[in-house]
Amino acid sequence: MRAADVVRSATRNAFRSKLRTTLTVLSLFVGAFTLTLTTALGAGVNDYVERQVATVSTGDILLVSPAATVDSGDGPAEYDPDGRQQGGAAGPLGAGTLLNQDDIDAVAAIDGVSRVEAVSQLTIDWIAASGDDGDTRFELTVNPTSSIGRSDLVAGAQLHQDASRFEVVLPEDYVGALGFDDAEDAIGRTVTLGYADAERVNRQVEATIVGIARASLFASGAGANAALVDEVSTAQAVPGQARAWSLAVATIEGSGADGAVTADDIAAVKDALTGADLAGQTVEDQLGVVQTVINGIIGVLSAFAAIALLAASFGIVNTLLMSVQERTREIGLMKAMGMSDGRVFGLFSLEAVVIGLLGAALGALAAIGAGTAIAAGASQTLLADLPGLQILLFEPATVVTVILVIMAIAFLSGVLPARRAARQDPIESLRYE
Repeated sequence: MRAADVVRSATRNAFRSKLRTTLTVLSLFVGAFTLTLTTALGAGVNDYVERQVATVSTGDILLVSPAATVDSGDGPAEYDPDGRQQGGAAGPLGAGTLLNQDDIDAVAAIDGVSRVEAVSQLTIDWIAASGDDGDTRFELTVNPTSSIGRSDLVAGAQLHQDASRFEVVLPEDYVGALGFDDAEDAIGRTVTLGYADAERVNRQVEATIVGIARASLFASGAGANAALVDEVSTAQAVPGQARAWSLAVATIEGSGADGAVTADDIAAVKDALTGADLAGQTVEDQLGVVQTVINGIIGVLSAFAAIALLAASFGIVNTLLMSVQERTREIGLMKAMGMSDGRVFGLFSLEAVVIGLLGAALGALAAIGAGTAIAAGASQTLLADLPGLQILLFEPATVVTVILVIMAIAFLSGVLPARRAARQDPIESLRYE
């Protein structure tokens, strides 16, 4: 029997008992459906996280804060008027301690750091289109880490951090509210920002819109360039009180090809920061925790798919063992006519693979269809505030891998029945009733 004949025969034999085969295929269908959805969920979320990281990090910055120290044996720390101030809440990397000017100077002096910028907090009370009569004002939150990276722009350009004029990048939903026709129409226009200084005196400042940004998972609010941040934060600083910051951004000089920042460059600066009682993390370091949690959830969901596939594998074993028993005389006849043990083994193994292919393909196709509809609906409702997030991303290579894995599981499940069929004695098989 030629190989092509074996394949055709295996395909026909797989459906001899339609009900039994259908039930086995359905069990594989459940596993394939679940596994395809979970891998698509992981791919979609991780793809979105990576794209968002690209908008806030260029790979050459460290977020610097005081080192988080835990000392519970010596009681409260003694007050030092020249030491670091304590913030009201913990910072991204520390335990509520604020950076002072000495810390900023220490970071700037580290070899490999080309620039360091303290991240100042500022409060903008309202925003209005310049020339408005003042009746239409909107609340505005400014992202204090605007200098870290790039915004995910709909229109316009990034902030010019070295510019002397005041610039802002506004969220997309402010375009219509401020009376602009569209995002392009808003570029180059001026807006008025209102805020209160340290003495609670109301002030106003005008800024130019240079960009309109989409909503981002990691950078909410408007963006302001260094000149605007310095203007407002200086006015809001308490007179006579030393400046303090919860975070600083250190730019690293690269030693790699074309000035690229290498892992060794980052590690060297981190070690130097540790020696100065400071801590540094890249944006990727911080988001790695988020991705770890996401991957953990995906892993748990995938475990349910694995359990379904394990149950399906026992179904395949049972289906083929019953098939071998029912076709004992047929097996004896095939071997008596010269069919080798290898061909018999291949025939029954291929039946398992055919069942696996059918269940995997149907499950994957159903998952793609249902997942596409779910993702489209979610993007218009639950995930409407996260444009660009495709919650279920079906990558062809991943879908094919899932199908191949399930086919491999089906093949392994069919090994025992196939070996039993191949080892049968043709004479004894022909006598079987």
